[in-house]
Amino acid sequence: MEWRDKTVLVVGAGISGIGADRLLEKMQARVILYDGNAGLDPEEIRRKLPQGSKAKIRLGELQEKDLEEAGLAVFSPGVPVDLPLAERIKAKGIPIWGEVELAYACGKGDVLAVTGTNGKTTTTSLLGEIMKSFCEEVYVVGNIGAPYTEAVDHMTEKAVTVAEISSFQLETIHRFAPRVSTILNITPDHLNRHHTMEEYIRVKEQITKNQRAEDTCVLNYEDPVLREFGKTLHTKVIYFSSLHTLNEGVYLKGDVICLRDEKGEEELCSVKELKLLGRHNYENVMAAVAMAWAYGVPLPVIKKAVCEFRAVEHRIEYVLEKDGVVYYNDSKGTNPDAAIKGIQAMERPTLLIGGGYDKDSTYEEWIRSFDGKVKYLVLIGQTREKIAAAARSCGFDKILFADSLEEAVKICIAKAEPGDAVLLSPACASWGMFPNYEVRGRQFKELVKELA
Repeated sequence: MEWRDKTVLVVGAGISGIGADRLLEKMQARVILYDGNAGLDPEEIRRKLPQGSKAKIRLGELQEKDLEEAGLAVFSPGVPVDLPLAERIKAKGIPIWGEVELAYACGKGDVLAVTGTNGKTTTTSLLGEIMKSFCEEVYVVGNIGAPYTEAVDHMTEKAVTVAEISSFQLETIHRFAPRVSTILNITPDHLNRHHTMEEYIRVKEQITKNQRAEDTCVLNYEDPVLREFGKTLHTKVIYFSSLHTLNEGVYLKGDVICLRDEKGEEELCSVKELKLLGRHNYENVMAAVAMAWAYGVPLPVIKKAVCEFRAVEHRIEYVLEKDGVVYYNDSKGTNPDAAIKGIQAMERPTLLIGGGYDKDSTYEEWIRSFDGKVKYLVLIGQTREKIAAAARSCGFDKILFADSLEEAVKICIAKAEPGDAVLLSPACASWGMFPNYEVRGRQFKELVKELA
């Protein structure tokens, strides 16, 4: 695309919006940077833009004259595409892209893309480490914390980009076409944004929209939605499975990860060699292995990277052991299904801290997954009464309330006995109490180290 003198409306003045502006101005496009929050300080926004930026900053209500100028709109992931503003933009025939589409259009090399409700960060991080062992130029980007748009300026044709992609980002793709993609799993999440499970599934499946016959999609055989979806694809499909021996694909056989193709079966490693806990993490490993395998990475290279990889921060992360009690930070368990994985990985009686922002989730399945492991459920945040009601309906009544994370940690320390675990795995987003799950997790770790 020819960007010089093209006027682009960037919607959202956060990290993604600033990244989009930086890239567009480098491409010599004209930028109108808009945010609906009229209370933002335009000078503070200006300081984040490139030196000498000519972007027009608009806050509050977007004027019609600005829309008349724009030939393209780039939405930040946090901006819903069904807002009245989006309808105004569509009515004028202006295409709506997201940060991912913009970066892909300007980037170079191959893309390996990871989506799914849970496990994206672990899988993306591991795949990034595998690819760094094999390729000279690797970028790990996306929802994992490094904006895709910031990497584009450095890419050559040899680049391999490993991208964590959220459902929000998949809403606004048009030509985005990864060489290898994966959908790890699909369970209810972000229904306050997507409204129905059917729409959430449709958006996740968008990751394969533009893949060619020679490209590959890696899917979870244990997810019935994805198992059926694989039958409809024109790309190459590789399944991974933690419960079945597959005729072709990557699977867990006893405690050994195996790969099978037309040449036969090959063992990669035992899960005992991994530095990750839980079946969900074995699935993440198998997905990363399958993606690297599909790209042509030799198995010895894959095995070395897999066995050296440690759990990412905030995902069943070991904090410390004190007086016989082990503390784990699973702040990235931001929905019930992710939190189920957290409690399933525990091998001790557990004092569980949960609760936070309400994303219209239901919690009964999470409660039922406790399976006798949870000694106390300590609840915080907006959802604490809702979760408590769900727990009581499931026959679980060992419930305590706290008004802050600090109070919750103090309660757990007081109640825990040698041989127990304390797990922060909230099953909810952090918003309302914390700006994001990272801040929540780091505060938990600081409190544990200070109070325990």
